[in-house]
Amino acid sequence: MLVQVTLRNIALVEEATVEFGPGFNVVTGETGAGKSTFVDALSLVLGGRARPELVRGGAEEAEVEALFEVLPDSRASARLEAAGIPTKGELVVRRVVQARQETRSRAYINGRLCTAAQLAEIATDLCDIASQHESVSLTDPATHAEYLDAFGGLQTERARVTEQVDALAILVREIDAAVVDERGRAEREDFLRWQLREIDELDPRHGEEVELDRERARLRHAEVLQAATRRAAERLYEGEEAICDELARLAAEIDQAAAIDGTLLPYGRVVEAARSELSDAARALARYAEGVEASPERLAEVEERAFRLQKLLRKHGPTTAELLGRRATLAQDLESLASSSERMATRDLEKAARIAEVGAAARALSRKRRDVADDLADAIGRELAQLGMGRARVVVEVTPTAATADALLVDGARLTRTGVDRVEFLVGPNQGEEPRPLRKIASGGELSRALLALKRVLADQGPAGTYVFDEVDAGVGGAVAEVIGRAIADIARHRQVVCITHLPQIAALADVHLVVDKTEARGRTQATIRRLSKAERVDEIARMIGGIKIGGAARRAAAEMLKGA
Repeated sequence: MLVQVTLRNIALVEEATVEFGPGFNVVTGETGAGKSTFVDALSLVLGGRARPELVRGGAEEAEVEALFEVLPDSRASARLEAAGIPTKGELVVRRVVQARQETRSRAYINGRLCTAAQLAEIATDLCDIASQHESVSLTDPATHAEYLDAFGGLQTERARVTEQVDALAILVREIDAAVVDERGRAEREDFLRWQLREIDELDPRHGEEVELDRERARLRHAEVLQAATRRAAERLYEGEEAICDELARLAAEIDQAAAIDGTLLPYGRVVEAARSELSDAARALARYAEGVEASPERLAEVEERAFRLQKLLRKHGPTTAELLGRRATLAQDLESLASSSERMATRDLEKAARIAEVGAAARALSRKRRDVADDLADAIGRELAQLGMGRARVVVEVTPTAATADALLVDGARLTRTGVDRVEFLVGPNQGEEPRPLRKIASGGELSRALLALKRVLADQGPAGTYVFDEVDAGVGGAVAEVIGRAIADIARHRQVVCITHLPQIAALADVHLVVDKTEARGRTQATIRRLSKAERVDEIARMIGGIKIGGAARRAAAEMLKGA
């Protein structure tokens, strides 16, 4: 239940706090006083679009704060608890709108920052706003399937169809993209093969770039390396007065001395070990010298391979490890392209299976819609009879959607996110007239009564605790206005109702009467909203009956109207 709404710098309202009661709450006021401001403000806290023009002139921001009473076992309470927002029976929603166009609005639920989308999701559990605009939208057949599904409790089946259609749409887009890719597949495949062949012809090895650099350096400086290693081998081991021979003599002399003083024995061993290592080094150097050979032919081969390798490394490197990794990727991509035809066939089979699946779900939903269509028509007809249209004949028509080019078809009907049905409400307002679409026959009063009839029929289907009717009585008057008022009052016996009206017959039926006044203060126009006492209600209803000048007859009529209510 809506308990209180506080407005700050909203349109003509500088600051106002409105308190509501259970049952039937009515808001009245002269035309242009700002009654619609309240609906705009309430729409804000219910996740509506934040428009900078709502901010009062001269203010930097506008703010709306609403207090709701939330029952512990309600769906709203369960959703809030699931979102980690404790309620303790009360919910405070606050929305702040900046005057600057580029600045986003801010929203809070029980002091916690949230998004407008989160507000809108919770709003369906808190409040339902029916406006003149919704009366107009009632003539649009695109909205009728939603009404029918709500009446029949088919939201789960409808959501399942929507989910399956969305998944199918994703698959269709992927297939279409694959078809486009397939057109360039041959060219791509040739390019990949050329890159792979270029690598395979060279057949590089891990670390080969380092090996080639070393071999190229040896071949370029073969004479220098051969002379240096040969000279070192001769000086160490092979030539006269070789170092290894001298070390052998020294080791023998130290061994002889060690026979006299044993402490010299380790030094002799060190000299002998040095001689042995140098001998090994000399032999290795000799072998190296013998192996080094200046070969222009081999140098040319190495430089040619190094050049080709560097060319590949510039494309795919900079190391052979990365080059070989790129080769593996190319081979994988080539294999993937080669199997694309198979994947396309698999996706086509998947598409056919999904179409069959969603088709079955759409047919089942269609059957259920047809089953409940007559029940909804009868229910609306009964409500219209109570609203002064007793001879109206209502038909809820369920027909296949029209096929269009490139559309997915189920039994010849176009598959949409809501199924394969076109639902439209037809009304014959007078006896003997064939039912026709609402958009062709309904006057403003008939539209208002049709919307109210729907709201009454669907009253038990929605979780919202509060109904807001924004001048749904437009275009009616006299006895019909009283009938509509009593219908709204009947809804108020089960749910809290807030009704914005210009008709005294409806205002007189309210439990709580609020009035919007427009005044001038400090050179500026501002709107205020206040709750009326019993005496003030007589004056306001008398104004609604008689206009600006309130005479005794209007007062007596207002008092009588209140007494009768």
